[in-house]
Amino acid sequence: MSITVGVIGCGYWGPNLIRNFAENEAASLRWVCDRDARRLEKVSRRYPAARAATDHRELLADPRLDAVVVSTPVATHYAFARAALEAGKHVLVEKPFTASVREAEDLIALAEARRLTLMVDHTFIYTGALRKIKEIVAAGEIGDLLYFDAVRINLGLFQHDINVVWDLAPHDLSIMDYVVERRPTALMATGSCHIEPGLENIAYVQLRFDDSMIANFHFNWLSPVKIRRTLIAGSRRMIVYDDIEPTEKVRVYDKGVTRNQNGPDEEETYKTLVSYRTGDVWVPQLDPTEALHYVCAEFLDSIKDSRPSVSDGAAGLRVVRLLEAAQASINDGGRWIKL
Repeated sequence: MSITVGVIGCGYWGPNLIRNFAENEAASLRWVCDRDARRLEKVSRRYPAARAATDHRELLADPRLDAVVVSTPVATHYAFARAALEAGKHVLVEKPFTASVREAEDLIALAEARRLTLMVDHTFIYTGALRKIKEIVAAGEIGDLLYFDAVRINLGLFQHDINVVWDLAPHDLSIMDYVVERRPTALMATGSCHIEPGLENIAYVQLRFDDSMIANFHFNWLSPVKIRRTLIAGSRRMIVYDDIEPTEKVRVYDKGVTRNQNGPDEEETYKTLVSYRTGDVWVPQLDPTEALHYVCAEFLDSIKDSRPSVSDGAAGLRVVRLLEAAQASINDGGRWIKL
């Protein structure tokens, strides 16, 4: 039997989720909801079999509705998700999961108490590129991780309710969390407001781990060029992931540096020699399937199998914890925050 789904929010991202659930044979799109009647009418014309509502309480009162998807501004995620869980519905929430750690923890506890699936739409980790990168790193092909470096910059889109960190960082922080599978020990962030006071449009975030591993992020709404590039360096190989690249999004470089210490018989005992290794570049074949297809499939499978999803509430909480720490560091002039 198909799982009935209702989507709250038909704005920027909602229609993409609606389309993917409508096309999934394991789902039945039962409701679409938006308080903007004109936006709702536009979606309803495309999906006439789905019921339409401007009030989310209509969806939640439907005993035949199994799951709710929340695709609304982040400030409203908690209220909608909590109401859906209290109504006994499984919930998928657009990123970022919530506006605070406290809200995230409360939703996770409620979902566990009700034995309901709670999942966050960390879209990028479901792309063919990231699943291939995860496979390469997990297999130990790049060796010990040295650093993770991500740049996500463009001109706009300026948000009015959240800053550049809360808007762009969830993508790269969720990617790092998925690929690295290690918890950072400290975070430092700096940011600047050039357009709207109190709303950072450029930010730099740095994470430290319990060894020499380091992660660095650059987010910017005020760039003349659009860059979506991630470098993952290992002791044996290095990966460059360029999301703007149309075909060769992932390149694996057989490049590295070896530190050689001279023996005691050498005249300059402590002189260090560095040798550089340059080998082939490998471009792996990637699954071209739209990431949201897998997001929706994972949500439905998690409900059916009663198991946590790859991007469950705990994964959402880990990202929100970093976002909250980054904001605290920015507000405190770039102070290191222990995690």
